[in-house]
Formats: sequence, C-alpha cells, structure tokens
Amino acid sequence: MEVILKQEIPGLGKAGDVVKVADGYARNYLIPRKMAVLATEKAKKALEKEMKMLTSKREKETLEARRLAEKLSNISCTIRARAGENDRLFGSVTAADIAKALEEQEIHVDRRNILLEEPIKELGVFSVPVKLHQDVTAEVKVWVIKEE
Repeated sequence: MEVILKQEIPGLGKAGDVVKVADGYARNYLIPRKMAVLATEKAKKALEKEMKMLTSKREKETLEARRLAEKLSNISCTIRARAGENDRLFGSVTAADIAKALEEQEIHVDRRNILLEEPIKELGVFSVPVKLHQDVTAEVKVWVIKEE
C-alpha cells in the first residue's frame, strides 16, 4: 500500500515522502495516528501544493534569519558579573543571561538557540554561536566584565 508520510518516521522516510508499506502497518498504525495518509491522486496534488507553500515559507524564514545574523554579527553584548581573584566569576554566565542581554538590545533570540558549550566562568570576550535557522548560524561577541 502506498502512503504519504505527514511526519518523519525513522527508517521509513521524511514528511512528504510517498512510501510503500504493508497494508496492516498503514491501516493499523500510520493512518490512525495521523502519521500518514493514503496516496491517492487527490492527496498527491494536495501534497504538491503544500510542499510549494512550505518551500516559500522556508525561503522567507531563511532570508529573515540571514538578516538577523548580519545584525548580530555587528553588535556585542556586555554582561556584568561579580568576580573574585584571577578574574574567576562567582557563578557563571549562561545562555539565558546572553538571551536577556540581547533582549535589552531588542533582539529576540530563544536561549535554547544559543549554542554555549558550557557556561562562561571567567571575565573576557567570547564569541558565542547562535543558531537562527536550520542553515543559518551567527556569532555574537559577548563581553563579560567585572561588576564594580
């Protein structure tokens, strides 16, 4: 039986793929869970139309993400933190702190998209990657300075 997948299923295919599966697997598992629909001519035409709309939406999102990446590469954020001897911080600077500092500059980035491998625990200048889109990653310069 041929079905059109509505979402990615490991070992079977990605969303939008037309795959051939066992009749029972389609009737008892994929279709009732709304993971796939029967591959009729009407469904295939609807899929083509939906894929065109998704493609144009993705292009818009990518373009918007590139603009934001360009904006992010031209700015830096400063975070004040308490520090002790040898410029070691009391605590650390996390992705949430960086997101908050960017928010103060009216740049909205989700903290989960800030790819900080580990929290910053010392004073200095750091280049932190921010994933804006599937294909777009920007670098933000973060200054961690001593709080007076």
